[in-house]
Order: sequence, then structure tokens, then C-alpha cells
Amino acid sequence: MKTNVARILAGLGFDYELKSYEVDENDLSAENVASKVGMPLAQVFKTLVVRGDKTGVFLACVPGAAELDLKAVAMISGNKRTELVALKEVQPLTGYIRGGVSPIGTKKRFQVYLDESALSWPVIAVSGGIRGCQVIVSPDNLLAAVDGKTCSIACYH
Repeated sequence: MKTNVARILAGLGFDYELKSYEVDENDLSAENVASKVGMPLAQVFKTLVVRGDKTGVFLACVPGAAELDLKAVAMISGNKRTELVALKEVQPLTGYIRGGVSPIGTKKRFQVYLDESALSWPVIAVSGGIRGCQVIVSPDNLLAAVDGKTCSIACYH
């Protein structure tokens, strides 16, 4: 299976791997995805759609076990306040459904912020653009593909 995400990465000449897994509609959690693709939870990144009061919509990628630090991402992105976009807005904005949002290949190109913990891994997993598919890619190639930035935006509880 070749997703738009895979086509974009291939078109850029970047190495990547697609890992498919069976989707459990009742459990789209990063923990479940990590166990199904056989990777540590800290190496599987979820893509969150965020709205800033000044900059509008952007994407934030954080490790599976982390939560987005809304105050940190507001400051880094040049906003006073940020909030997660309502679920009903995710698909119209990105072209992706919940559980399949990738930082690569969105309908409109958004600024992408990747938690700096990604740089401690040779490769990370992000959604391949559909449920049941993760793309395994180096953090540097992911950042180059989306013209993204790394920063400290994850918090753990």
C-alpha cells in the first residue's frame, strides 16, 4: 500500500518504511499503535491539530505517552493562547481522519512543530496518512519534508 505520505517522501528521495497494522476502532491510542508496530511508545509520535490565537492552525507532533504543553507551544509558535482543534474540524482542515493525521501531506501546508525528543531516535513513527499505517522515517527527513521545527512541547504526567 502506498499512501500520499509515502509518495511525498519517495518524491523527496527520503528513506522510509511503511508499517501496517490492524485497526481497533475502539482503541486508536498511541499505546495500541506502538504495540502493534513493535516500537517503544516514546518512538511513536502523534500528530495534533492546534489553533493559535494569532497564527491560526498548525500541527504538533509529540511522543505517544506525552501530552502537548499548550503554554510551551503557544510561546514557541508566537501565540498568546493555543487550543486543540475540535475533532469535527480535523478532517476538513487536514484531509485526514482521527487516528490517521500525518504531519506530511495535509490539504493545506501547516507549520509543524516536532518535540525535540524525536532527535534522540534514529527513526520515529508517525501516521502514514490513514488509520492502520505508520511511516517510519528519520526525524531529520520528517522535518525536511514539512519544513518543520524541533522544540520542547511535550509534557509527561
